[in-house]
Amino acid sequence: MDGRIPAGPQVSAVRTWLLIAAMSALARLPLFGPVLLIVAAGVAWGFWQLAALSVLWMLPALRQVLLPDALPGRAVQPDDQPELAALVRDVAARTGFGAPLLVRILPEPVALTCRVRVTGGHAYVLLLGLPLVRALSATQLAAVIAHELAHQRHFDDRRSRALLAAHGALAERLEWRVRPLAPLAVPLLRATRPSFWHAELAADAEAARVVGGTAVREAVEQVAVIETAFGGIAQDWVEDLVEDGTYPVDLYEAFDLALQDPLVRNRAVHEDAEDQALDVHAAAAHPASAVRLAALPHSGSHAGYGSAPLGLRDAEAVARWCVERLACADEPGGTLQEGGGVRGSALRPEDLKPVRLLELDPDRFRLPADGGPGAAALRAATGQSSPVRALHAALDAVAAADWYRLARRIDSRLRWRPAAVRKAVGRQVLAGAMGATLAPVLLEAGWSYAGRWMSTVLRAPDGAVVDLYEVLVTAVDGGDPAPVHALLEKTGTQKAERT
Repeated sequence: MDGRIPAGPQVSAVRTWLLIAAMSALARLPLFGPVLLIVAAGVAWGFWQLAALSVLWMLPALRQVLLPDALPGRAVQPDDQPELAALVRDVAARTGFGAPLLVRILPEPVALTCRVRVTGGHAYVLLLGLPLVRALSATQLAAVIAHELAHQRHFDDRRSRALLAAHGALAERLEWRVRPLAPLAVPLLRATRPSFWHAELAADAEAARVVGGTAVREAVEQVAVIETAFGGIAQDWVEDLVEDGTYPVDLYEAFDLALQDPLVRNRAVHEDAEDQALDVHAAAAHPASAVRLAALPHSGSHAGYGSAPLGLRDAEAVARWCVERLACADEPGGTLQEGGGVRGSALRPEDLKPVRLLELDPDRFRLPADGGPGAAALRAATGQSSPVRALHAALDAVAAADWYRLARRIDSRLRWRPAAVRKAVGRQVLAGAMGATLAPVLLEAGWSYAGRWMSTVLRAPDGAVVDLYEVLVTAVDGGDPAPVHALLEKTGTQKAERT
């Protein structure tokens, strides 16, 4: 492409406000609809107490809708972080962003800009996740910042902000187990998607103008890897340790090392592609990485901000603050809510004991010797007490194209998934359970872990590295269990268990 972004979809203001009103009403109907019916019934039948109790029950939810949440994250003061502040100022000047801008650090790998009310008017807040600040080069971080600031120029009026808020609220309702509003909600979400996609691609094009297409391309790829790996590895570490009353003070140091492992990066790329393919409603407000990369102009890098990460002056204190927020959130890793709010916290840092993750035994975060819950679920679903026989039963189901029924026995929640993605999610469920079962069998036969961070990436006695999850997903997808049988044959258990 030549870098020119086509004109955005021309939608009248009246139609846009109608879409906003319809999406907002549908999003709030599951919350307020039943209450309003109870109130009406109470008034009609004279049960005033019932009506009053219903209104009182609704007040906390109404407060959450009407009142803004506190700003998330840790404030970045220019005197404390002069390098980061200078980078933000320079990028803001290059993008023509002249509004007041606050910068705050978040524990999660996110980047976004939001408009907030301050004394005397409005300002903007640039939220940067610490994992991105630590892992991206200064030039890549500049590309991320340029995208976020440019996005405000393309999508920063009252109507656009209302449209984005309504879209997000309605999309969240489709995550519920029961989705009675889906037939009405999905067409509305799809009708508004072109506007969002155009804004994102226009912001990418503007960022490419500022820092170069190469830097933006690298940033898009890197952010996707970091986000996926953090959700699949780092947050699991935090949740696991918090259950034992501890938290990892060196979480970000350990995650930096994990990101340097090609096995971790390769798995993150595959999982990111899988997750983006599960947009069952085709209504996501944010285009997939592949779409963004295809639309980027092929221009070189011309912004020399540096090829190394931008160091923070008080990096240790910032990292510790972020780790404490992750560990003390109601759901580790879930401090940032839709719209920028902050969840409440059930724990305090002093309730947990600090430990160094890198000094713990690597087996602490690996599969147990019996394969854990995944292997137990496969044995129960197949009715086999032996791991190898359970694997054979699963492979027979794959060969007979009857594996989805087995996946549903492993995870009954599949029935609540939208029909269009049940097979894709079921494939992940079955591959995960089979991987948890197969890994201990191979380890007992002389295989070893290929790295510190992955439980299902093993090294064969001949030195070959095998990602069991990829092998199993491919086998289920193609209905060909032969590669998995070949792995079992190498352990010497194939024939013995069959007989």
